[in-house]
Amino acid sequence: MKVAVIGANGQLGHDVVRAFSEQGDEVRGLTHADIELSSLDSVAACLRAAPAEIVVNTAAMHNVDSCEQQPGKAHEVNAIGSRNLASVTRDLGSVLIHVSTDYVFDGSKGEPYVESDAARPLNVYGRTKLEGEELVRQTNPKHLILRTAALYGTHPCRAKGGQNFVDLMLRLARERGRVRVVDNEFTSPTATADVARQIAALSRSDRYGLYHATAEGSCSWFEFAREIFRVAEVPVTLEAAGPNEFPAKVPRPAYSVLENRGLKSNHLNLFRPWQDGLHAYLSEKQLAVSSQQA
Repeated sequence: MKVAVIGANGQLGHDVVRAFSEQGDEVRGLTHADIELSSLDSVAACLRAAPAEIVVNTAAMHNVDSCEQQPGKAHEVNAIGSRNLASVTRDLGSVLIHVSTDYVFDGSKGEPYVESDAARPLNVYGRTKLEGEELVRQTNPKHLILRTAALYGTHPCRAKGGQNFVDLMLRLARERGRVRVVDNEFTSPTATADVARQIAALSRSDRYGLYHATAEGSCSWFEFAREIFRVAEVPVTLEAAGPNEFPAKVPRPAYSVLENRGLKSNHLNLFRPWQDGLHAYLSEKQLAVSSQQA
């Protein structure tokens, strides 16, 4: 099967390319140099030059602070860009797999969100991603929208300075020996390798629609950090930060746990507990370090 992955040089896109390649598909990785999502002409020219049966969009403007500072640009990329992709893939007869976010919710529910829950985003990022979802649904019937959360992977995330939460915690532990992390915000930390594997498998299905796609289980960021240090066997003093110790410039949901109800009801869920994903990630990183030292 021919597959085009947009955002192929990103944290998630890199693993999506790998997952489809391992599945035996012919994969074309696209970056910002190849395609400008906010331009319909660019999207059309790029995708029509080498039509693919599956188009996966992992690209977005997802730095929350930058979105708040540049709402017009966020709208162009996250909303209009999604519509452009949906329009061109519809005309080509392609399936569009579109990655979205837990930030479409406000976090007030207090228990895992399912796909049918009302979305009430708190910030520009969440609003523009929700608008993108709606435009995809309206434009291309052959769509798969996956909401995921708290991603981390072996490939650098450029929007976050090239460092994910796991790597940040390990660096701070080495440099300071003492780390403080909030214990009142909850999510489902999800390895990009697991999301990529789910996307590749879901591409074989015609069960189009909206899916929540995160690791099983949930934890606070403090509990996540504690498990990171335990598995990595890093000596550190970990302390719970006060609720207002690290005030955010932009409002974020304090509870953004998603339940993969759609995947499970269709017998498509491949996600493992978040702890298992973390263990696999740290093992892969250790193998990479060992091979470099050999």
